[in-house]
Amino acid sequence: MATEYDVVILGGGTGGYVAAIRASQLGKKVAIVEKGKLGGTCLHKGCIPSKALLRSAEVFATAKKGEEFGVIAKEVALDFTKVQERKAKIVEQLHKGVQHLMKQGKIDVYEGLGRILGPSIFSPMPGTISVEMNNGEENQMLIPKNVVIATGSRPRTLPGLDIDGEFVLSSDEALELTELPNSIIIVGGGVIGIEWASMMSDFGVEVTVLEYADRIIPTEDREISKEMQRIMKKKGVKIVTNAKVLPETLEKGNGVTIKAEHKGEQKSFTAEKILVSVGRQANIEGIGIENTEIQIDRGFIVTNENYQTKESHMYAIGDVIGGLQLAHVASHEGITAVEHIAGEKTHPVDPTLVSKCIYSNPEAASVGLTEDEAKEKGYKVKTGKFLFKAIGKALVYGESDGFVKLVVDEETDDLLGVHMIGPHVTDMISEAGLAKVLDATPWEIAHTIHPHPTLSEAIGEAALAVEGRAIHS
Repeated sequence: MATEYDVVILGGGTGGYVAAIRASQLGKKVAIVEKGKLGGTCLHKGCIPSKALLRSAEVFATAKKGEEFGVIAKEVALDFTKVQERKAKIVEQLHKGVQHLMKQGKIDVYEGLGRILGPSIFSPMPGTISVEMNNGEENQMLIPKNVVIATGSRPRTLPGLDIDGEFVLSSDEALELTELPNSIIIVGGGVIGIEWASMMSDFGVEVTVLEYADRIIPTEDREISKEMQRIMKKKGVKIVTNAKVLPETLEKGNGVTIKAEHKGEQKSFTAEKILVSVGRQANIEGIGIENTEIQIDRGFIVTNENYQTKESHMYAIGDVIGGLQLAHVASHEGITAVEHIAGEKTHPVDPTLVSKCIYSNPEAASVGLTEDEAKEKGYKVKTGKFLFKAIGKALVYGESDGFVKLVVDEETDDLLGVHMIGPHVTDMISEAGLAKVLDATPWEIAHTIHPHPTLSEAIGEAALAVEGRAIHS
């Protein structure tokens, strides 16, 4: 038996379920096909569980230095089982929330693997979805007017450095650890790698980061990278940049040993476990792409600005199309796609307006161009920078490392980028994001009265610093 829909969405992750809700709001008959759990990677294997662990690590690290706040505890101990239980409870609560939203929106959910069929008895165009149901029931046939592919991504690894779940882990396996290792090597010093380095270090694990580039978090502003490396080293994290890991040298036994080329010679690194954090790859296999005219470029689905593929009735959003592989970006791409399907005016995602966050301790966040990117694009730039150590609220928190930096077009005074590292900057970055959307100038930011004492005062001071007028520096 076949069921007709206006929109069928392959994948119930953040991009998929948000797209489904918006399509339902627009009066469409909608179905989601999800082979795992609603909420996808972000809820079950990414954003939420990792941030729950990061929060526990932060609390543990803070408790150990309680004397600085006049709080004397005879013994501070970590119960990692309870840490994992708290993580699971948060995930389950949010999972139930997503399930409720599907019922509220009258969105049909098919639990199984969906495959796109070519032209068939069901439709002269490719796009019919055959769902292999998880419960073993016969395949369900869904006939949509439009398809949205939102199948997400999975951790990438290096050839020869295979994930075994015991010695060599991806972030998926690391999230399910039942006990902490004494030491860990993290291959990759990007966003995910640094979050795990921060977490493990705060939990008391000996951490080594091996990064191929000349600096950690290389997509961030160079000054942010430098400050993050300084603080990570202060926390005890060993960071080796310009390190080319040699997977063929991996030895397992009593822990793991691996070699990396560094400064013209091979160096050995040993730990109990290795965490591979070298990016993510799109989930495009096994979903019937070959039965369509959809184009693939470097492992990602090609779309236009409204997320249409070469098959105009089929759209793709989120990690499967590459670009900024962020949950909040996937959500907005999903909204844009279904609004285009409904004939609404669309607002495609502008990457320069997207806030990016790193939830390490300290946090980092950014929006817009880095200083180097702005110069490469031909801008003549001026910058304003203000340190948290001059902010009263940061001293009250006991977290005064870091700064806020503005990158500005010297000729037009346009705000090109904002970069932060320090306490709670992942919450503060939204002010900068709004400033970018509204095309605010440093003058306008500086003349927004920031309450005192707050961490946000650093944004106003950095804006003043663009013209050398910061008050407290």
